[in-house]
Amino acid sequence: MSSALKAAVWRKRSPKSELAVFMLWVLVLAFVSWTFQVMTQDTIWAFVVDAPAQFKDIGSRMMPPAWSSVHELWWPLWETINIATLGTLLGLVMAVPIAFLAASNTTPSATFIRPVALLVIVASRSINSLIWALLLVAILGPGVLAGILAIALRSIGFIGKLLYEAIEEIDADQVEAIEATGASSAQTMAWGVVPQVAPTLAGISVFRWDINIRESTVLGLVGAGGIGVKLEGALATLAWPKVTMLLILILVTVVFSEWISARVRKALI
Repeated sequence: MSSALKAAVWRKRSPKSELAVFMLWVLVLAFVSWTFQVMTQDTIWAFVVDAPAQFKDIGSRMMPPAWSSVHELWWPLWETINIATLGTLLGLVMAVPIAFLAASNTTPSATFIRPVALLVIVASRSINSLIWALLLVAILGPGVLAGILAIALRSIGFIGKLLYEAIEEIDADQVEAIEATGASSAQTMAWGVVPQVAPTLAGISVFRWDINIRESTVLGLVGAGGIGVKLEGALATLAWPKVTMLLILILVTVVFSEWISARVRKALI
């Protein structure tokens, strides 16, 4: 009787499966340990140990904020907002046609044009805004224009991907009903496709603008204009109270943009 009860005991895995899972975990832990050693082989651990003391020292130098410097920061902050806004608008203008070319139900050529459009979207999303800014500063020189174009080129991939996915998910019955009336391709696009994706496009655009506000604040670190230029200068001269003032302004701007973005998306939905 006891042997029968032992045979009936439930096991999640067989002994061989348990051993395989155990060996898999051993391999994963060994791989993680090896990658950690590779990543930290040049780390100076004395600096890491001393980091809390350095953080406390810099933190004490950053307070109180340099409130008197706020008057010279309004214009760079305004530049940052303009970089984000104009970059978003320019990226939107370029992303919309690319999205229609990339969507399987609106592309004129699924064998050539669609793969090219998808490649543009992937390339845009693969390169960070700072990298775009570095390239454009080298080509165009430092300034706001490089920042605007960097934001625009980065926005193409984000807007294009979400928009072409929304286009592919539209209600095909509405499109077929318009086509049945004898409407042309342009009329079908204008009255059957665009009205269905317009709210989604508006939400995507506002969301991307909110993201671009954040990204625009650091483009100045590579010479692409905006408040990041002042931040880079303050860090280079160890003007820690001014750095605090800049971080406060950036935080307030990001929170404000988040509030606007949330209100607009709520109104659209």
